[in-house]
Amino acid sequence: MTSFNIAIVGATGAVGQEMVRLLEQRRFPIQEIRCFASLQSEGKSLLFKGEKIFIERLQESSFQGMDFALFSAGKKISLTYAPLAVQAGCLVIDNSSAYRMDPSVPLVIPEINPHALLQHQGIISSPNCTATVMLMALAPLHRHFKIRRIVAATYQAASGAGQRAMHELREESRAVLEDRLFQRSVMPLPYAFNLFPHNAPMTPSGYNEEEIKVIEEARKILEEPALRIAVTCVRVPVLRAHSEAVNVEFENPITPQQAREVLANARGVMILEDWERNRFPMPLDATGKDEIFVGRIRQDLSNPHTLDLWVVGDQLLKGAALNAIQIMEELCLSPR
Repeated sequence: MTSFNIAIVGATGAVGQEMVRLLEQRRFPIQEIRCFASLQSEGKSLLFKGEKIFIERLQESSFQGMDFALFSAGKKISLTYAPLAVQAGCLVIDNSSAYRMDPSVPLVIPEINPHALLQHQGIISSPNCTATVMLMALAPLHRHFKIRRIVAATYQAASGAGQRAMHELREESRAVLEDRLFQRSVMPLPYAFNLFPHNAPMTPSGYNEEEIKVIEEARKILEEPALRIAVTCVRVPVLRAHSEAVNVEFENPITPQQAREVLANARGVMILEDWERNRFPMPLDATGKDEIFVGRIRQDLSNPHTLDLWVVGDQLLKGAALNAIQIMEELCLSPR
């Protein structure tokens, strides 16, 4: 079996650490793995197959001899270093927003649009985590029944803002319980035992950048540039796993049972419903799990063409690290 040389950029972050863990767990064929991060992390180490992999400082020459580079270090780093990796003959899978809406860069969820990988020119983007969680549930339904409109409200965990935000939520929660003052450095507003509209920068449309990402990326992945989508993104004090309440209008009448039949056969989707116990997916159900959980599938009483769904997924896994690894696995099964 062919083995590959892999570079992970942003290896000490929450997503980067999951990438390292998943590469070992999924037994991806690796000849050499190199981990890169900021100067502050240089010399630290991560465990891979029982051995220490020391963190290196990212440089222009870091990608020589590498087959794949997995980027999860933010937009600025990707814009600077991804082209250098491509020049070195490395195929880039980028988890930032840097190239997602670039027409020349495929934006891919392997279960939904693997055919887009054939169009890559050295860089492939992995979508926004919120869009990924939503589309894993909606794309199978769109294929069978054709969606006309999506209205979604998202409940986004601290993991979406990275490892520092998760740590801050823990510490702020402890401080609130102990009636102590707490100085935040990551979130702009009280987060423990609170929630607020997503703190992404606002746009002239009245939607923030996170909401615009979900709208634009969903249209690109579904190849429906005119699809009507409205999104409200909210930060909630959950450590890990995003939740979404999604109202979906279809071109023709659809029943909850028809939707369940489609989703029951959709790769990477798990239905979790116990109507008698009023038990549906929770962030705790999805945390650490590869699947996207869907439940409370019901008819919109105001419109026979419309269903309501509750969707939950691990932001760090299928929302980020796992999707990037799956893209790489898909590429290894077909010519580059």
